[in-house]
Amino acid sequence: MGKPTQKFAAQLLFASNMKRIRLEKKLTQENVAEGAGLHPNYISSVERGERNLSIANIERIACALGVGMPELLTEPERTPRKTASKS
Repeated sequence: MGKPTQKFAAQLLFASNMKRIRLEKKLTQENVAEGAGLHPNYISSVERGERNLSIANIERIACALGVGMPELLTEPERTPRKTASKS
């Protein structure tokens, strides 16, 4: 029996950013797969953080999403939460 795939922080960050951007742009996994020239099952497994991607596939996915590669590998900026002020 083989070892389960180990998920690394970079894979999970990429997966989270990819899914967030895809949903913001109202794209399906199939749209991204077609634009990147990759199989939809591959795109799905990338979004689950199960793939250790090559630089070439990172570039293909970034192009399909219409973003630069760094956007997929950078922590998104957090907007500060508003706190209720006491008067």
